[in-house]
Amino acid sequence: MEKENNVIFIDDEKHIRQANTQTLELADFNVLCLEDAESAFPHLSKDWPGVVICDIRLPRMDGLEFLLQVQKIDRDLPVILITGHGDISTAVQAMRDGAYDFIEKPYSAERLVKTVGRALEKRTLTLENRILRQELEAHSAPGPRIIGKTEAMVRLRATIARIADTSADILIVGETGTGKELVARSLHEHSQRRTKNFVAINCGAVPESVIESELFGHEAGAFTDAKITRIGKFEHADGGTLLLDEIESMPLRTQVHLLRVLQERVLERLGSNKLIPLDVRVVAASKINLLQAADIGQFREDLYYRLNVVCLEIPPLRTRLEDIPLLFHHFLLVAGHRYQQEVPLPKPVQMNVLMTYNWPGNVRELRNLAERYVLLGSQYGWSLDRLLSGSEKKQDYSLAGQVDSFERALIEQALLASNGSIKNTMDALRIPRKTLSDKMRKYGLDKSDYK
Repeated sequence: MEKENNVIFIDDEKHIRQANTQTLELADFNVLCLEDAESAFPHLSKDWPGVVICDIRLPRMDGLEFLLQVQKIDRDLPVILITGHGDISTAVQAMRDGAYDFIEKPYSAERLVKTVGRALEKRTLTLENRILRQELEAHSAPGPRIIGKTEAMVRLRATIARIADTSADILIVGETGTGKELVARSLHEHSQRRTKNFVAINCGAVPESVIESELFGHEAGAFTDAKITRIGKFEHADGGTLLLDEIESMPLRTQVHLLRVLQERVLERLGSNKLIPLDVRVVAASKINLLQAADIGQFREDLYYRLNVVCLEIPPLRTRLEDIPLLFHHFLLVAGHRYQQEVPLPKPVQMNVLMTYNWPGNVRELRNLAERYVLLGSQYGWSLDRLLSGSEKKQDYSLAGQVDSFERALIEQALLASNGSIKNTMDALRIPRKTLSDKMRKYGLDKSDYK
């Protein structure tokens, strides 16, 4: 869809307005020309995605006063001032006061187009950052933040809110890297148990020989090297929450012991006959379907049904692409704060790289990419595509898939070379406008991403 009036050009001389309108429209900008500054205000707002070009010398309200009034609407709205030779010192001061740039008369069409293009790019990034910050603030309740606006994530947050303050045991299912521990922490932090311990143990990382001691504790002398009494994870989590991560890796013998603890809410340390009452919420997390594992004898079916009071399924990142810009921006802000760096949001054409990647490592992989971008991309110019090059990308190796990839790359290169100009892209590729439009629609390309 064509953008309307993304450039407002203000000059009191008609022939200058006409000449500059023609220059800007040939460069695919949509221009509204006005003869006085006052007429621009009805078109301006904090959300207006455009740029204003204004002559300094105007009747009634001049360009400098106009700049001050625009800054009251939005300090980040780019205003480019047109100056005569005698106005340069004034224009320099105006830039210190917040003008985006100034262009000295006489100026070339190329200078005008490039300056406007840069200003529009800055405006686009500013508005994108605002939208993302607003969406992030909407997720800024105390405790871990589960970020996402897709239906699956909205439903997940709603379910957590309903069950967080209950004592029900929870089963969380999701691929590696989807954020199962984050969900478990969110359940804990939004419950009355938040003042007590949140204890996590990865069942796949503990040797089978010591897992029961880790979970249930032991008395001194219970086995060789047990020189002192040890409190297990269950006791340490008493009053709080215990996360049993990768529970599918728990040995079958330990599953029997766990089932009794869950049913009776008491435990016996190894080497003891004393029953210890427990008040603990158990959250189990698995990256596989436990019922299918039970069918082939790799997990106890009775334990599955005991754990599965409420099941929370976390979708993989590749099925919720709409959340990627929001998540990536959040991780950029976190990494930027950690490394004390200002990080600009990548251009839309770069963000497209994230939307076409398969994300085998899910949200964890996206977070790691954001950290690499902060450390390498923002300072040393590494593109997101290059930063992702070490990962296995989703690719269609069929002849048709490779032809499509090659064709899309050629169109993107032509759009970049022509600064998003449809006419110049048509000429470079030697194809009709309708053919180019159809192919851009097929590949999800937008000329505004290449300006």
